[in-house]
Amino acid sequence: MQPQIIPESNYLMRMADGTIKQVNPFTGTEVWTVPGRGNRPLGISTFNPMPLEPAHMDAYCAFCARRYLETPPEKARLIKANDSFVTLRHLHADELFNTVAELRRIPNLFEIVSFDYWQKNFGYRVPDAIEAHKCEYLASEAGRHHVLHVVDQRLKASGMDDAACNQISQDEKLQLANAFFGGGHELIVARRHFVDGATHNHQLASSGMLTPEEHYQYLRFTIDAIRDLYINNRYVRYVAVFQNWLKPAGASFDHLHKQLVAIDERGVQNEVELQRVRANPNIYNEAAVNFAAYRNLVVAENDHAIAYAGFGHRYPTLEIFSKSERSQPWNHSPEELRSMSDLVHACHAATGADIPCNEEWYYKPPDVDVPMPWRVLIKWRVSTPAGFEGGTKIYVNTIDPDTLRDRVVPRLFQLKNEGRIAPMKIAFECACVPNCLQYNPAVRQQESHHPEFPPLSSGLSADE
Repeated sequence: MQPQIIPESNYLMRMADGTIKQVNPFTGTEVWTVPGRGNRPLGISTFNPMPLEPAHMDAYCAFCARRYLETPPEKARLIKANDSFVTLRHLHADELFNTVAELRRIPNLFEIVSFDYWQKNFGYRVPDAIEAHKCEYLASEAGRHHVLHVVDQRLKASGMDDAACNQISQDEKLQLANAFFGGGHELIVARRHFVDGATHNHQLASSGMLTPEEHYQYLRFTIDAIRDLYINNRYVRYVAVFQNWLKPAGASFDHLHKQLVAIDERGVQNEVELQRVRANPNIYNEAAVNFAAYRNLVVAENDHAIAYAGFGHRYPTLEIFSKSERSQPWNHSPEELRSMSDLVHACHAATGADIPCNEEWYYKPPDVDVPMPWRVLIKWRVSTPAGFEGGTKIYVNTIDPDTLRDRVVPRLFQLKNEGRIAPMKIAFECACVPNCLQYNPAVRQQESHHPEFPPLSSGLSADE
């Protein structure tokens, strides 16, 4: 069945009274921005910030650097070695405090899609190399104690009391620990809970507080983990990547981290988009980037990526698209990855650390036969869908795309002038060349710039 084609005139409409109606060209989501509904303060205000004790700086939550043993065994960590970054894999329990992890890759203690799911539904077995590491980790007294302690934490958090927990044998608990080594739900955890030099507990270290280089390493390390999840489990059809910042956006801890969840489906979003992409292979240029450029919604651009104020979303959304020919992030060149990282980082920095937001990644699933560009959406969770939305499926977004652009662009110029974000073109500086996304082979065969008109012949006027 052919997908319903959404007319371009419906993407973004301003009514006579000032109401702005939006329709998402990929999902069909209908959104209204009603005059006056957006006159609210943004962010989560901490009216009474509490002073930080120095002893709590690196031990505030279970993700902090002095509490490594409260999370399951690491799969990898990124450390600074002189002026470079080095990845260490499969450290043992007694090695965890020998280095300071800038980033840690750890299993999620409470999986969305469990190890048990893969094992019972697909007959999944832990690869030999991972099984060997598990045996080595558990062979040491420190490693065995660490794993058993975390298993106990998990059981008690699930509602089991001490007596029931003590009745489970060690061997049974170690079987439960298979999820720590071979599971498909992982976290990428940053080092800082608070910014360096923080004095109060509201000074959180968000994505935008990282340096451009730190953010690039964060992005690159995440992509390395995505690739590993596909390699280690052949039944995975898609790895969902997202970041929940602050509790109103779904975060368990206000400590910067991304989540990666391996699933055995492409997901509803991908299935809906696939129908539209097959109907119009150039839809991401025509219905996303080109339209945004024509409506002056582009907020930033560099050689390999472009960002704009999105339309047709339940929440105010910044969209960052890769211009690369390649559809999957792990196949991007270092230059392309850095360009994407720089724009994602800049959008987070312009958003600010006090606005709850979700970062969501979209890319071509490995078993899909049509190209799709990699893009990252940053959604500001500044409103709560309620009865009106549930009853009508029309969502009230309190900030329209033009207003979002006008909030973000001045902040981007300020950050650029302060040297806090990477060099990039902002707003009116951007070239906004049509069809700049190169994922579509048909587009790559065409001229990727505006046509050059030959000079008028000597002695002729333009009218002649």
